[in-house]
Amino acid sequence: MKRACLLLMFAAALFAQRQMTVAQLTGFIKSSVEQKLDDKEVAEVLKKTQLTERLDQNTLGQLMMLGAGPRTSAALRELSETSGRLPAPKAASDAPAPPAAAAPPPRTYATPAPEEQKQILEQIRDYAMNYTENLPNFICDQVTRRQMDPSGTGNQYRQMDKLQEQLTYFDHKESYKVMAVNGQMVQNKDHNKLGGATSSGEFGSVMGEIFAPETETEFQYARLGKLDGRIVNEFDYRVRQPLSHYSITHEGSNRTIIAGYHGRIWATRDSNTVMRITLECEDIPHDFPIQEVSLDLWYDVTKIENQEYVLPLKWELHSREGKYLVWNSAEFALYRKFGTETSITFDSDEDSKDQKKDEAGKPPVKKQP
Repeated sequence: MKRACLLLMFAAALFAQRQMTVAQLTGFIKSSVEQKLDDKEVAEVLKKTQLTERLDQNTLGQLMMLGAGPRTSAALRELSETSGRLPAPKAASDAPAPPAAAAPPPRTYATPAPEEQKQILEQIRDYAMNYTENLPNFICDQVTRRQMDPSGTGNQYRQMDKLQEQLTYFDHKESYKVMAVNGQMVQNKDHNKLGGATSSGEFGSVMGEIFAPETETEFQYARLGKLDGRIVNEFDYRVRQPLSHYSITHEGSNRTIIAGYHGRIWATRDSNTVMRITLECEDIPHDFPIQEVSLDLWYDVTKIENQEYVLPLKWELHSREGKYLVWNSAEFALYRKFGTETSITFDSDEDSKDQKKDEAGKPPVKKQP
């Protein structure tokens, strides 16, 4: 933590006027990811930063794909919106190079011995298999932004729509009620008939299948690292297709397949609490329209009626159909106990700024783990 604070203090001193070019912002984000700086502290620096150039959607997407944490990602979105009327960044040859700084060497941690790794994995499995049993019945708000890049380059994403939903978790099952599309209130809109890419299963079923004994998941210890200020054990895993239940549905061809997948698990060293899961599909048939699907799911500590629970904070879903790339991201907020409040409110400035987007051309992909 001391190392992180020192580097952030340097960043604050370096940009005393809280101004950055897009090139300097990019360098700062890359450095924060490489040094595994605390997500909350990086976000605080960004909140006090004023850009001198426009942070467009393409550059925003590239920065978020570097591995920035959820709070940093939210701060980057805010910078993108507030800089919308600023001039475009200068060409690389014209932009002044950011001041060089000698960053402290990365902190290293002692890797657990093989026997200890097995014990840690079993403790994480125990947590995962009991995860949903410890969740209360609750309601929360989910805001999903769906973007598409028709060029297939990953550099021309544009937002197709924004969905605002009320998510109810009751008796270990989740259900969705669509409240608004592109800021316009709607009624009787079915979550499963929204078209494009949708997601479900964030509240335990993804985690549960990975650790279920009958799945026979293959685990391999990756490293002891740091995530959002917490020391974590990281495990790589693989679920083979014959034992998987991860389905992908293509609405246009009315086909559903079951895909194998692999990814990584981050779990806290002190309590073996799962804080992040990545998933990348494999063994997709060559004749299936959707050829790539990946998921990145983040958890965080959330209070419901003054009691703390570890609940999903955000997810990102990437997929490819032909040359069409889809990048969807969702954030969860306003968790409250089921029955205490059944209305949904979206009062952020960000919501009022969003405009309607053309919905044509969204590749239909839906996953149901």
